[in-house]
Amino acid sequence: MRLLPILFVALALSGPALAQSRAVAVTFDDLPYQAPSAMLCDPEAAMALTDAFVGMLRPLDTRGTAFVNEGKVCEAQRAALLPRILNAWLDAGLGLGNHTFSHINIHRNTVEAYLADVDAGAPVTRAVLAARGQELVWFRHPYLFTGETPEKKAGIAAGLAERGYRVAPVTIDNNDWMFGALYRQAEAAGDTALMARIGEAYVAHMAAVLDHFEPYSAELTEGREPAQILLLHANSLNRDWYPAVHRLYLERGYRFVTLEEAMADPIYAHADDYVRANGVSWLHRWMVTEGRPPRGEPDPPAWVMEAYETFG
Repeated sequence: MRLLPILFVALALSGPALAQSRAVAVTFDDLPYQAPSAMLCDPEAAMALTDAFVGMLRPLDTRGTAFVNEGKVCEAQRAALLPRILNAWLDAGLGLGNHTFSHINIHRNTVEAYLADVDAGAPVTRAVLAARGQELVWFRHPYLFTGETPEKKAGIAAGLAERGYRVAPVTIDNNDWMFGALYRQAEAAGDTALMARIGEAYVAHMAAVLDHFEPYSAELTEGREPAQILLLHANSLNRDWYPAVHRLYLERGYRFVTLEEAMADPIYAHADDYVRANGVSWLHRWMVTEGRPPRGEPDPPAWVMEAYETFG
């Protein structure tokens, strides 16, 4: 059962009266969708998921970019179904990037295996873009893992550069995957009350995340908040609650820009010497590079973390 906060959609369309001085590029990972594999091998089900999500996004004009795991669609359907899905995103005004074929974990693989998965994740997406006169340029690291050793990090960076990719960093990371997993469970159980509780907690958490990252990002730019890059995922949680998140950003004076526009901000030329076995915001990476201690960000509510640990 789907919950769609209609009030938030209407408000998001109207926009705020205040002038918008902040900027954010919205990105969605894990295309075609965070859903059971059987649904992504069923053309009717997969297109229903896609059409609902892009139908929600289209009137909001996010100008976002979506990152594809081509292996999410089963081999039997991939050649016919995946282009339909990706064209629906493009028709809605979204860009596309590579998120690897299988959402590979570099910590468990070699650089060679990782880059092979990058290559395997490109053919359909590249062809769909080429048919529109566009190129496949953007790449997003799964889990935001960039390599847990200097050698791995350097090898991956070199391999991506050789392939002509630009890495899409993230400044605002927010645990939406945790809320999303719980939301799918509640949805499968038909528990609309729990879905609403999770969705409301998610939007409140997104506000707390901005309370943290806005001043934190300004520490790196002498008081100026840089253009932000927001990480979200293509799932039922954001299908139903992204309009409320969108409105939250509008209320805080953000304008929605493309990934290309956000990356033109000078902050994205900052060196990144961060090498650890976890994936974090590039703001933390830049702080570490400067020899400054990164600050912890807000946790989701305790009940969300406990439920995820138990059932996630």
